[in-house]
Amino acid sequence: MGNLKRKKENSNLLNVKGFKSINGSHPIQNNLKEAYVSYQARIRPEAKIKYFNYDLAKQMGLISNSHDEVMTEDLESILIETFSLQIINEFDIENNKEFPEELIKDGSYMATRYLQLQHEDKVGKSSGDGRSIWNGHIKHKGKIWDISSCGTGATCLSPATSKYNKYFETGDPSISYGCGYGELDEGMASALFSKILHSNNIKTEETLVIFDLGKNASINVRVHENLIRPSHIFLYLKQNNLEALKSIVDLYIDRQMHNSEKWEKCPKSKRYDFLLKCFSEDMAQISADFEDEYIFCWLDWDGDNILMDGSIIDYGSIRQFGMFHHEYKFDDDDRFSTNIKEQKQKAKYMLQTMIQAVEYIKSGEKRALNDFKDHEFLSSFESTYNNRKNRNFLYKTGFSEKHIKQLLKRKLELVENTRENFSYFEKFKSNKGLIKVPDGVNWQVVFSMRRLLRELPKILLMRDDLLSQEEFISVAKAESVDVSEIDLNSYGTKKIKDFQASYLDLIKACADIFQTNESHILQRVGSRSNVINKADRVTGDAITLIVDKLIKKIQDPVEMHEMINLINDTQRIDPDAKSKYAKIPPKGLIKEIMKIIVENREGI
Repeated sequence: MGNLKRKKENSNLLNVKGFKSINGSHPIQNNLKEAYVSYQARIRPEAKIKYFNYDLAKQMGLISNSHDEVMTEDLESILIETFSLQIINEFDIENNKEFPEELIKDGSYMATRYLQLQHEDKVGKSSGDGRSIWNGHIKHKGKIWDISSCGTGATCLSPATSKYNKYFETGDPSISYGCGYGELDEGMASALFSKILHSNNIKTEETLVIFDLGKNASINVRVHENLIRPSHIFLYLKQNNLEALKSIVDLYIDRQMHNSEKWEKCPKSKRYDFLLKCFSEDMAQISADFEDEYIFCWLDWDGDNILMDGSIIDYGSIRQFGMFHHEYKFDDDDRFSTNIKEQKQKAKYMLQTMIQAVEYIKSGEKRALNDFKDHEFLSSFESTYNNRKNRNFLYKTGFSEKHIKQLLKRKLELVENTRENFSYFEKFKSNKGLIKVPDGVNWQVVFSMRRLLRELPKILLMRDDLLSQEEFISVAKAESVDVSEIDLNSYGTKKIKDFQASYLDLIKACADIFQTNESHILQRVGSRSNVINKADRVTGDAITLIVDKLIKKIQDPVEMHEMINLINDTQRIDPDAKSKYAKIPPKGLIKEIMKIIVENREGI
């Protein structure tokens, strides 16, 4: 592990000009004044760096690729000066608070307005970044990155200000979310979780740096190529503000055209139609990916918990399940969340709302949302969703990309039939019914289908007949479930045979297409499935326990970076990727962490 090094470094290893450019300025400030509340900010020099993402900083051009993973005096100083900030808010101004002039930053920082489910105001006039500011943006190698920080102080857009109609002092212990601070454990969970999901090709924000302010308070700095959410856009649709709606949509499109290869095909004359095409594809794909990777992301009408391209943002209610816990709902005090099955319809509803917004821009007339219930992009959403589900199923079964391409082209009906049989068992619930869990409710599912996909190829290589009902249950049953909880009727018994038969038909079809024997395909599928469906996948419960251990045991940000990278490497599910740490025997803290992952691998 790295040692914290306090030394001067060669100045060309730090992009000082790049850091200085992160000064609160953003194109939104030039085009849409009503989109944000402006704040001065002051430096919190006492903050301690808990985590710094060297890999991300190199991608952004903030440090040189040759910069060692050490925390030098210069790097620490510029990180604190740039990102360890607290706003001078309305409470401070009303109470004539004074701060050292040398700590007050030049320029101003945005707290942006957007819709939020928990606000009584459903049109976004008082909601948005309640404890965050946008630090600005940086350009590097043809790409632009947006940067924001959570925990920089209580803004006037927090739910607390809206509810009580008064301004709050940052750090006020009488009000939780309204106090304006981020939470250290929440920030570390976001850093670890987003690292793992990003490595496994789930679109997400990433964490750049976390500052420890003591007493579990923190400033958590997040990065993405475009931090605009659907809720930033729906805000102006709800307010019937056509000019502002067009401005925010144009800002989003301009950034995408700069950053994304996909958007290079955007025709100037039909940019809004292209936006709908991309949004439809993104919403359909994340709906399928979240389901197939067992990712709970509370999607709702406000479009608050994802970015416009479907990337995850704000990890407070994000979970990755060990099995398809499709009845789990998060208890948010006054309401329950959607469940993982409902995410698709919420994504589709967001698409319908985006269609309404775009048609408003194009025609100047706001039509009823229901007018677009049969829009062509809602049909294409369904098509994209189904295609993605088929592809995801074949991939996690263990087929390679060339196998997948041919099976989808030649054996689509067989693929969908096998997927339907698989889904029956994936959703099969215990007879114990709905139960309370620490942060909500859940109804236990009984079959670990990742385990079945991992074990079935090995078993079928050693025998010619299908598994009996008892054998199938023994292989697929979750470790945490008793056999007495599984009530299979005659239809379920038939499904056991149907799934195995269609699975073998897929293997045979693939062997025929590629002119090889079935054993070869089973061996290949088994090898890949063993990685993709590895037993020790991290869950939301595991993340909570791991982060608690990391915070207590690691003080050095370099060691924290290395440990998060090490944990992340154990969670890679790409069978073609080479592991940097694969030959390192687990010992010490990583051994303790792997034990936590194993103990919680079937949960939520």
